[in-house]
Amino acid sequence: MTEYLPTPTTLLDGLAMVESGRWHDDRLWFAHWVAGEVIAADPSSGRTEVVARGPERMGWAIDWLPDGRLLVSGDETTVHGPDGSSARFSEQGGNEIVVDPRGHVYVNGADFDFLGGGAPEPGWIRLLGPDGSVRQVATDIDFPNGMLVTPDGSTLVVAESFAGRLSAFDIDDDGSLSRRRVWAEGLGPDGICVDAEGGIWCQTADTFAHGGSGPAGAVVRVLEGGEITHRVETDQPCFACALGGPDGRDLYLLCNDWEGIEAAYAVTEQRTARVLVTRAPVGR
Repeated sequence: MTEYLPTPTTLLDGLAMVESGRWHDDRLWFAHWVAGEVIAADPSSGRTEVVARGPERMGWAIDWLPDGRLLVSGDETTVHGPDGSSARFSEQGGNEIVVDPRGHVYVNGADFDFLGGGAPEPGWIRLLGPDGSVRQVATDIDFPNGMLVTPDGSTLVVAESFAGRLSAFDIDDDGSLSRRRVWAEGLGPDGICVDAEGGIWCQTADTFAHGGSGPAGAVVRVLEGGEITHRVETDQPCFACALGGPDGRDLYLLCNDWEGIEAAYAVTEQRTARVLVTRAPVGR
């Protein structure tokens, strides 16, 4: 039986559009889309800090190299040092970025104008080398969105939003991806996160199809094979989630109003986006 989490409370509000939530160095970091900001928030005090710049548009993400430097990936991928310095890491950018424990840097995307209403095309995952090299390691991804690496560093999972599924790959020693398989389907995955036991938090299929009855959004914990163990509902669509907090069990839900592509930028001007928080059964 699926268990329900406690009703989320508001941690932050008055935001434009929030995505790519990450827990790092005892703070919640996220991409503040359109505002062009990488924000780090201290949940205990509610204080926020703009720690780096990002593109002033939608569709970009953040993660860290093993040495602690921040990567921001959008039109290109930039690297940011703790001293405030920044430089180009790769000419290749992406919609989402994830770094595995060995330092393999993956970005994903699709070569069509999603925001402009272009006809969908299959997406890809590419591996970025520290020497500026770019290598395609997966294709035919049905609108790639959130990505994560499992806690043991062995598996990359990508959200295929248009297909409503999570797909998994083994990570080989050279960063190649192999043994593609379906992790779970019948979902509506966008930004995702994983806990210490391998449960993945992701959005349900009805997250962006709210018709006036029931919750505007819902996020579930799903195990490999598709079993859903827990669920939490939100009054706005949840675009991304992250586990963090002192014991790793705080589940942060990055929520935005959504009225479709044509209204997307107008919605950001209203600054109705929020970060909610609830308690998860398993930590990060």
